[in-house]
Amino acid sequence: MLCQECRRNEANIHIVKNVNGRQSELNLCEDCARKKEELDFSIESQFSLHKLFTSMLNQAAAGSRKTKPGSDTKCSSCNLTLAQFSQIGRLGCSDCVNAFEEKLKPLLRRIHTGCTHTGKVPARFRNRVNKLRELDQLKEELGNQVQNEKFEEAALLRDRIRAMEKEIHLDKSNKGDL
Repeated sequence: MLCQECRRNEANIHIVKNVNGRQSELNLCEDCARKKEELDFSIESQFSLHKLFTSMLNQAAAGSRKTKPGSDTKCSSCNLTLAQFSQIGRLGCSDCVNAFEEKLKPLLRRIHTGCTHTGKVPARFRNRVNKLRELDQLKEELGNQVQNEKFEEAALLRDRIRAMEKEIHLDKSNKGDL
């Protein structure tokens, strides 16, 4: 179908207008649609993930009293600063994750349920992965108990961890997965 305006180019834009109950249709090429200003091809979304992340990062920074004003963390590999990251909304390199870890953790916790990627686990490995996750949680809890000097509870956790590690090791050697 040819453009209804210039009658030379192929019409690739179909516009339907409904004004006061009257419907009109217009088939235009891209050039004519731009000239008639029927469509704005430079539409910038009002919603931006970058703006969302920046505001969340700024809120996290405002809530954190650990950092001194004026001291800006910098990535040792690409020299990206935290201020630059908050402006562009993208990390410069893979090392930025480690450099900005303390600032990114609260942001990731607000966006996701945690800071550890869990991904989708294939059904045949689900049981083993769940056991490994539980083992990690027990080890973290053990560290907390030791730090709080609750040694009896820590000893019980240690025994549970050892038993789980034996069970996981036996499962692995019997099935040969992972």
